[in-house]
Order: sequence, then C-alpha cells, then structure tokens
Amino acid sequence: MVGKTGRRFILPLVGLSFLFVLVGGLWPEGLVLTVTPVSGKRPILALPLEPGERFTLFYFHSVNHLPIWEEHSADGQGQIYIEEERFLSLNAGMGNWQGRGHHVLREGFQVIEGIHKPLGSFVLRVGSPGVDHTILWRGTSTNLSNIVPGQAVEIRCERWSILEKLWHQLHGQRLEVRESRERLSDAEG
Repeated sequence: MVGKTGRRFILPLVGLSFLFVLVGGLWPEGLVLTVTPVSGKRPILALPLEPGERFTLFYFHSVNHLPIWEEHSADGQGQIYIEEERFLSLNAGMGNWQGRGHHVLREGFQVIEGIHKPLGSFVLRVGSPGVDHTILWRGTSTNLSNIVPGQAVEIRCERWSILEKLWHQLHGQRLEVRESRERLSDAEG
C-alpha cells in the first residue's frame, strides 16, 4: 500500500508523464519528406526537411536517356513546390510551366529556374535501374530505382510531432537516408 509520502511523489510523476505525452504528441518537431509506396502505408524513406530547404529528384529521361534534375522545396505547411529543372536537352513532357519560370543556360545545362509551382504531394512511377530515380538531399542520394523499381510511390511532406518522430524511429522508420545512401561529389549535387 502506498502511504501519503508515496502519493505525494506518484501523483506529480503521473501528472508530468501525462504532460510529456500531451506536449510530445502535439508539439510539432518539423517537416519530414516521406516516400511511401502507393500500395503500402509505411514510408520507405523519411528525411527531415526545413521549410524552404531544397531536395532534388534526379533521373535519366526514358526517351533519350539524358540526365534531369528537378529541384523541389516545401513550405512550413508541407506544400511541395517545383522550383527548377536542369537538363542537357529538352525532352518529351518537359519544360512547359505556363507562365512560370524562365529559361537560362548555366554551366552547360539548360535550366528553367524560378518556377515555384505548387505540387502538393505527388505520385511518381519509379523507373527500373538505369532510369535511376534518385532523391538527392543534404549531400546524399537514395536511388529509389534500386529499392522499389516499377512501383508507384507518393512523395509528400508532412508535419510530424515529437512523438510521431520517436515512434517512426523506434519502428524502423529512420529519419535518414537508408542503406543505399551514397555521398555525392560536388559535380553531382
């Protein structure tokens, strides 16, 4: 049986624990960029992202097999924007941003910059190895074509609370690039 002294310690401890769970569950930790197979519920990739921070979707075009870099950002609410496309040659399905951005030449590449078109979340059909759909983030790369070739994935930015972040970390959803992480050279990023 717990005496008066024990209750004096237990009640505040229970109250502090409840407060920690309440605050941790509601307090936003920040944005997390997630890549989740459309057929699944668990992200295959989760990366912390600061509002305005850019990440890049890199791949080789399916027609002429030339490299393409699409730079994206997210605002504080998690809305994803396409900011810029960089490529060697204009390909099918590219370069039409209707009144957004302008075309420049930069370091041997054609660039459409200043697009800032809201996309929200979007679905990507990941190509096979060779297409190499790759997320470039903070000097690292994750080749989705090596992880989920041929699958549709949803790319989205979410606000996670402290407890959500902890839950995903404890259940295998590490907030870092997975095993396919590779450091980029300056020329790649």
